[in-house]
Amino acid sequence: MIFRTMMATGAALALLSLMPAAAADAVLTAKIAGAQRSADNKARDAARHPAETLDFWGVKPGQTIIEVSPGGGYWSEILAPYAKDTKGHYIAATGRPDQKLPAKFEDANAYGPIHYALFNKGPAELGAPGSADVVITARNIHNWMWTPGMADSVLANIYAVLKPGGILAVEEHRADPKPMVNDARNGYVSTQHVIDLATKAGFKLEARSEINANAKDTKDHPFGVWTLPPVRRSAEQGKPADPSFDRTKYDAIGESDRMTLRFRKP
Repeated sequence: MIFRTMMATGAALALLSLMPAAAADAVLTAKIAGAQRSADNKARDAARHPAETLDFWGVKPGQTIIEVSPGGGYWSEILAPYAKDTKGHYIAATGRPDQKLPAKFEDANAYGPIHYALFNKGPAELGAPGSADVVITARNIHNWMWTPGMADSVLANIYAVLKPGGILAVEEHRADPKPMVNDARNGYVSTQHVIDLATKAGFKLEARSEINANAKDTKDHPFGVWTLPPVRRSAEQGKPADPSFDRTKYDAIGESDRMTLRFRKP
């Protein structure tokens, strides 16, 4: 009888321990479906798999989350309100002090307080050492490769700001199985190159996922990865769009084939 009581008590405690995680998952699900997200970004979910990707990266309630180069806010629309409602912190790390998220993110009721930092000016500008739980960089590493030494310095900054055990979350256009072109000028990076860069900075590769794979991506497009959605480039950068450019096969491919990686700071 005592044994049965202990077993029942243990089962109840185990169930209780799972409830906060389940509630947090419900918050994340609600934010992915929420009205604070644009219709355009929601339409991209079929290609970007936000629930599966964030789960793979290990995003959890109450974390301090830094997003590098959030751009128009695809991930910010989810992560900022998620951090607000789970008593975490969301930080947008940009390349210049004047770079901010779109004006709608000033609505603190919807998105919470948006904190800003600089990712490329030194570790202190990104945040206090050992202060972040997760740093997310989505489709950025190819840009860093165009400036000598930048990838190394940014990853060093990220390593410094993460807590021991913290996560570097990576999404990047994948060159494989084709060889990577010089400095990834077409936007596609080899998986091994990303692993080498992160390992050099001190990170350990913990897992990789095919969540964001796209076997239809031939990776030989006239204007690099930007020929594909969502950019849909029809001319060289800086030149006017070409109305005669046939986009049919590129739109049929959809968004790029991407690696999805999780690194951990020892």
